[in-house]
Amino acid sequence: MDSNRLSTQLSLETLHGSLTDPAISSMNLLNEIVENYPNAISMAAGRPYEEFFDVRLIHDYLDAYCDHLRRDRKVDEAGVTRTLFQYGTTKGVIADLVARNLAEDENIDAAPESVVITVGAQEAMFLVLRTLRAGDRDVLLAPAPTYVGLTGAALLTDTPVWPVRSTENGIDPDDLVLQLKYADEQGKRVRACYVTPNFANPTGTSMDLPARHRLLEVAEEHGILLLEDNAYGLFGADRLPSLKALDRSANVVYLGSFAKTGMPGARVGYAVADQRLPGGGLLADQLSKLKGMLTVNTSPIAQAVIAGKLLLNDFSLTKANSREIAIYQRNLRLTLGELDRRLGGRTDVSWNTPTGGFFVTVTVPFVVDDELLAHAARDHGVLFTPMHHFYGGKDGFNQLRLSISLLTPELIEEGVARLAALITARLP
Repeated sequence: MDSNRLSTQLSLETLHGSLTDPAISSMNLLNEIVENYPNAISMAAGRPYEEFFDVRLIHDYLDAYCDHLRRDRKVDEAGVTRTLFQYGTTKGVIADLVARNLAEDENIDAAPESVVITVGAQEAMFLVLRTLRAGDRDVLLAPAPTYVGLTGAALLTDTPVWPVRSTENGIDPDDLVLQLKYADEQGKRVRACYVTPNFANPTGTSMDLPARHRLLEVAEEHGILLLEDNAYGLFGADRLPSLKALDRSANVVYLGSFAKTGMPGARVGYAVADQRLPGGGLLADQLSKLKGMLTVNTSPIAQAVIAGKLLLNDFSLTKANSREIAIYQRNLRLTLGELDRRLGGRTDVSWNTPTGGFFVTVTVPFVVDDELLAHAARDHGVLFTPMHHFYGGKDGFNQLRLSISLLTPELIEEGVARLAALITARLP
């Protein structure tokens, strides 16, 4: 085959359509901006606080897990070594410990066999969507705006995502009913609705308790799954029960992550899929089949690190993250206070006031796009995330997302000051 013919076959037009979708490039945009402007204060990245990172903890966690294998599982030394060094079971080697954590922190009763340990929550999303997407009729509903990782997983599985209206109280259950009706009229089959009830990425909004109950009622009445993403649930002043804890009809697939609460570098997440299939077996078993062909298994060493952290903290990530929770609450209060101090006198600029999580949404009367982001980094030394990335480039062009998780008080004060200077310069 000559090189010209090969080039034609490898053109973007002949590759998977997701590669040219804006949602895919969104994941890389901020990394590129950060590299180009390393001195800019980043209020963009939703990464956990780093001050308490300590390499020695990795060894403590591994030792704790190995001790658990010897003491509680009666595994001999050869078995301990094999557990860490060999391929593990596809569903994971710490599913029982994750189930105990869910019972401790979230009041979720999850049987270990319903838990699939994944390479981050991102793989869990992919596995669920790939499993549910059976034909061209199948669609996924999600709030607008929504997490770009979910949008990306949908692209990779060729799953159309239909938007549901989002309010200051999170996803709107009444609009969900309307979208279900519309999908039925169009001959489509809604398999699931993705939702983040607690401090959603990107908006920072949460659902109150009546809205959670209403959402569960809609799911049961219409026979759809709710894909609950709860990455930020621990980081709130007041904690409400998760959808999975309230679910009595097996309508919720719970998507978990240890990236914010365990260790982001371990890349360990999970799905709780306890739905029973006709003829026997769990939805988790089907996810495991696909995982076996995708990543084979999740690194047993990475799982051991997360397990050790659970074991050393009585299976409570609330306890393990007590210092981080205090930091995030402080940073959120400080960010909201600085926004009020710098921009509170203006009627044309506004922001929401989350009670937890990592994110604040700011609304301005001008276009917030990638060009403005580059200008902000270059001329004002501050980074944020344009909200249009979370709308698939179709809306949100007058909003930006601020992340409060990674910064010190001094950087927050200076970052908001720089952002206020940028905004003020754009206002009449």
